[in-house]
Amino acid sequence: MAAVIVKRVMGDVAKDLISGTVGGASQLIVGHPFDTIKVKLQSQSAPLPGQPPKYAGAMDAVRQTLAAEGPRGLYKGMGAPLATVAGLNAVLFMVRGQMEALLRSESGASLTVNQQIVAGAGAGVAVSFLACPTELIKCRLQAQSALAHSGSASVAVKYGGPMDVARHVLRSEGGVRGLFKGLVPTLAREVPGNAAMFGVYEALKQYMAEGPDTSKLGRGSLIVAGGLAGASFWIFVYPVDVIKSVVQVDDYRNPKYTGFMNAFNRILASEGVKGLFKGFGPAMARSMPANAACFLAFEVARSALG
Repeated sequence: MAAVIVKRVMGDVAKDLISGTVGGASQLIVGHPFDTIKVKLQSQSAPLPGQPPKYAGAMDAVRQTLAAEGPRGLYKGMGAPLATVAGLNAVLFMVRGQMEALLRSESGASLTVNQQIVAGAGAGVAVSFLACPTELIKCRLQAQSALAHSGSASVAVKYGGPMDVARHVLRSEGGVRGLFKGLVPTLAREVPGNAAMFGVYEALKQYMAEGPDTSKLGRGSLIVAGGLAGASFWIFVYPVDVIKSVVQVDDYRNPKYTGFMNAFNRILASEGVKGLFKGFGPAMARSMPANAACFLAFEVARSALG
């Protein structure tokens, strides 16, 4: 009996891992150009008095990126998340699946929205430890041109790619610990963000299905639910993501910020609340199609695997 249970659990884990990988790859392909623009806007320093910022807005950042780097510039830094997207989304959906199993009152029973919120929060804790070094590498690559304009000391280092960033951090920024710079804001983003996303996703599915049984929903409904769920992630945690980005691209030897709260207070003091929402437009523009693709791909793959 125990062997049968273990076999079933391992089968579910494998299915969630595979489906999460498919969903994550879909999300990355659709959403990475938006993410590049978001990070460029987040990481540019406040201009000196009388001087314009490097990027006047999202569309200006797109135009300058295309002019200077071509379409490939919009996919800069994709190597790191592409290399780990399997792990990130596989862990996210696998932990969420196991949390669902623990919270379920009986085998096959539907979960409530509140239970999905708890499952999402648990998955957010687990995925943070993989997301933090991945995000650090991605943000360093994406932010280079914006930082160069600001004259930041950190651009004395020019990264040739994801592995070059990792080698530099391991060699010059405290070893493995350096790759986890920004772990606190990463946790502060992933835990409430995923709680909101999975809760909203389940709530919308149940609303459209007019009940807890959502197994008969069509792909159009899944696309709508996934897109709006992804948007809810950023609505809840966007200022934390801004702080995470500036902390992770900050110069190691001559840091501008001493930590999470110091970055928050300094951005608020110098730029006001608006500074905590830099890049919000691209983030929201990305979140709906990227997460719609992710959830749809996950659901289709999970259904195909049985």
